[in-house]
Amino acid sequence: MVSVETEIKFSVSDVTALARRLHAVGFRLDTPRTFESNVLYDTPDRQMRTRTEILRIREYGGKSTLTHKRLPEDRPGEDRHKHRVETETVISDGAALAEVFKSIGLVPAFRYEKWRSEWSDGEGHCVVDETPIGIFAELEGTPEWIDRSALRLGVSPADYMTLSYGRLFEQWRIEHHSHAENLTFEEIGAEMAKR
Repeated sequence: MVSVETEIKFSVSDVTALARRLHAVGFRLDTPRTFESNVLYDTPDRQMRTRTEILRIREYGGKSTLTHKRLPEDRPGEDRHKHRVETETVISDGAALAEVFKSIGLVPAFRYEKWRSEWSDGEGHCVVDETPIGIFAELEGTPEWIDRSALRLGVSPADYMTLSYGRLFEQWRIEHHSHAENLTFEEIGAEMAKR
């Protein structure tokens, strides 16, 4: 399926309080807290990243998904919201596809993990991601729905983030003088244990 994904992220300090707010404003929990693992693939010289594209294999809830994201041709990639053309399909064997990628010269460029719960109000989605570097929520839908939902949740436009988890991880690495290469619980946990 090909679509234009529009979203924002915001930082979450209290997951329980956010869940209560989501429920109070009419969201329902579609997927309870589930572990998710992602691997981004690229050329060895990171040509896809240079073009602001990603190619990802995601393992989530017993399902493997292949996703390609790129900048839209008819609008900016970021304004107050983040916009990406997303092509996604379910695959039967993520490990087999990873071997195909390696055989044609693509390499695993970045791994990231999180615990995700998914909420919906019938018009758009809110996902809550517990990552090794903090908790973030994403609102995904039309720009108008995102702004309305953010307001209902008490999230100011000043709190909107359009950065990917890779970019948020880069910022975290700089702030914490980290040598971790991937946003995984094992790598971040091992690094934090040394401090």
